[in-house]
Amino acid sequence: MINFVKTTFAGSFTTKNDGVIEKLPEVIFIGRSNVGKSSLINALINRKNLAYTSKKPGFTKLLNYYNVDDAFYLVDAPGYGYAYRQKDLSASFAQMMRNYFTDNLNLKMIYLLIDSRRKLSVDDQSFLDFVKYYELPVTVIFTKADKLNQSLRAGAIRFYKQKFMGKVDAIFTSSQNRENIDKLQAHIRAVIEKH
Repeated sequence: MINFVKTTFAGSFTTKNDGVIEKLPEVIFIGRSNVGKSSLINALINRKNLAYTSKKPGFTKLLNYYNVDDAFYLVDAPGYGYAYRQKDLSASFAQMMRNYFTDNLNLKMIYLLIDSRRKLSVDDQSFLDFVKYYELPVTVIFTKADKLNQSLRAGAIRFYKQKFMGKVDAIFTSSQNRENIDKLQAHIRAVIEKH
C-alpha cells in the first residue's frame, strides 16, 4: 500500500538505475532550477529535509532516488535551466537525461514542475517537445500556487489548457500550505498501481 509514510534516500546516480539498487517503478520530478522540486518532494513524503533544498540554483546535479514505501522510486532530477547555461555542465546534463529517458522500462510518469507564477519558458517548451517526440507520459505540476490570487490562477489554467489542449494532466500545488498534495499523492498512487 502506498501511503507516503516510509521514504528513504536510495542513492544518487548519473544515469537510470541499471540494477545498482532494487528495480521498482519510477516517477521523476523535473523542471527549471528553483522551481520547488525538493520542497514539493518533502511535502509529498511528509518530511522536512529528506530532499535538500537550496536557494542557489543548480544545487541538485545528479539523479537522486528516494524509495517510497518499498513500492516505487521518486527521482529528483537536476534543474534544467541553470545546467543548460553552465557550459561545463550542459553537455553532461543533457547526456545524463538522455541516458535516463532512453529505454527506461521502470519509468512510469514524468512530473514536469512549472512555477505557476511564470510563463512557459523556452526550456520548459523544449522539454515538452522532447517528451512529446518520444511519446513519454507526462503530468504538469504547477508549484507555488499559494502565490497566485484567484484571477491569476484562472488565467493560468486557461492558458495551459489551450497550450496542452487537454492532452496533459495538470495539478496546482503549494508546498507551503500543502494545497493539492493529497491530490498529487493520489495521482502518483494511481500511476504506480496501474503498472
